[in-house]
Amino acid sequence: MLAACRLPREPFAKLIEANRWDQRIARVASFPELLDYCALSANPVGELVLHVFESASPENLELSNAICSALQIVEHLQDVAEDQARGRIYLPAEDMDRFGCAPGDLALCPARPALRQLVAFEAARARELLREGEPLVAALGGSARLAVAGFAAGGHAALDALERANFDVISAPCRPRRSGVWAHAVRIWLCARRRGGGS
Repeated sequence: MLAACRLPREPFAKLIEANRWDQRIARVASFPELLDYCALSANPVGELVLHVFESASPENLELSNAICSALQIVEHLQDVAEDQARGRIYLPAEDMDRFGCAPGDLALCPARPALRQLVAFEAARARELLREGEPLVAALGGSARLAVAGFAAGGHAALDALERANFDVISAPCRPRRSGVWAHAVRIWLCARRRGGGS
């Protein structure tokens, strides 16, 4: 597979390092540190996808990293209680302190106002990263464009679900609506066309 698709080894090495990170570190101190983790656990997947589609330019990789990091953050927000039960907290410690959210709050049902405010704050960061990465769709074509638009749309729809639940990620799973995925995919696709990405 590596030879057939001419895939680099570095993304695989980063994924292995992400696994080691999880074994060594139970909490992240800051948002930049969380992005460092995403650079190991999520961004290499996007890099490999771009290599498969022979579209791994430096510009495309930077945009892909924004989308992949956003999707990883969204997953962490959805899994706050599950991660806490396994002894891991991916919400930045400095942000938890800022909003007055203690580790024990991550298991309380329903979610306390402090946790909801914190999740809303991190969700806005994830939304901004998705938007930063969306120009990648215009840079791609064919099935690559379709795949990336779908990934980004899924991230937006998941964030919509968090917002509908008033950012209570404890009481019940916040599941995206299929109609929301489609709506965001159409918006992203039309934006790509306006940027000159063709049909």
